Amino acid sequence: ESDSASEISFQFNRHKKTPSIGSHSSDMASVSSVSGSVLSVYSGDFGSVDAQGTVEFALDYDEKNREFQVHVSQCKDLAVVDEKKGRSDPYVKTYLLPDKARMGKRKTSVKKRTVNPIYNEVLRYKIEKMVLLIQKLNLSVWHNDPLGRNSFLGEIEIDLASWDWSNRKLNWYPLKPRSLSAVSGVDHRGVMNLSIKYVPPRSLGKWPKNPPSGEVHIWVKDVKDLLQLRPSGVDSFVKCYVLPDTSKKSYQKTRVIKRDTNPVFNHTIVYDGFHTEDLKDACVELTVWDHEKLTNHFLGGIRLGLGTGLSYGISVDWMDSTQEEVAFWQEMMLAANEWIEGLLPLRSL
Repeated sequence: ESDSASEISFQFNRHKKTPSIGSHSSDMASVSSVSGSVLSVYSGDFGSVDAQGTVEFALDYDEKNREFQVHVSQCKDLAVVDEKKGRSDPYVKTYLLPDKARMGKRKTSVKKRTVNPIYNEVLRYKIEKMVLLIQKLNLSVWHNDPLGRNSFLGEIEIDLASWDWSNRKLNWYPLKPRSLSAVSGVDHRGVMNLSIKYVPPRSLGKWPKNPPSGEVHIWVKDVKDLLQLRPSGVDSFVKCYVLPDTSKKSYQKTRVIKRDTNPVFNHTIVYDGFHTEDLKDACVELTVWDHEKLTNHFLGGIRLGLGTGLSYGISVDWMDSTQEEVAFWQEMMLAANEWIEGLLPLRSL
């Protein structure tokens, strides 16, 4: 049994000239409420040079302005990217991990034709000290290419929980090759445990005539290993849309579970108005959010559909389901009236 259940009527616009009375039409070209993808820490890396050299920087936290400051001084003996011209055009980039999307990246200026660039720039993050202490700083050096084919030159990763904050001096650190943990695990956002079911029109009880459509049932059970944005945990909830409809009629959400990185929601949502052919063009989008007073922070999500890139013949960026998500949706389509259980990894959308 679910802790809560919500049922809404949902009808797709299949470009009928005269919609039926009371039907809800949705814009086929509408996009997801969570648009844009978050690039990898190593996005745009086309180089194959070995990491070498050192970087000089200092860390500080301004208590008055609640600001984390990375003073990037200079680099020495960086790798040469263009060997014919003996040239590198380096810049320094920083992220706060694990949630690189929340705080974003910071970059220095590009210094051209040098393997010993001098920056003397401060990269700033507005962030509470308690939140900062559960982050890691990823500082990397890159060669800037005019065509965007940037090359990775080395990095250093610092656990800010163990950092000596009395040390405000500039220090030299050796640049290292990209870490396996950063490549494979930096975007781990947790796993959602859920079940879905499609109920075709003919199985919805004793009707004088067959009901006009079927239902999709979504049972959000729990989520494991959410990103912890505060020392006290995370206050999470789940949003649900059936795309292409992003209207209030499509929108549903669970209650907020406080201070828990492994929240149990046990929440069931029922969408009616589904014709069997709609299952090929619709997409159930489930996103997990951290609730705060001023704004909610995106933690990760899944999209259940066929992942064809098309919806009702129109190209859309949200029809991008992974192989696991597509297989889950296909299994539901083939097993009418049966709950299909699954564990799906949350991802950037």
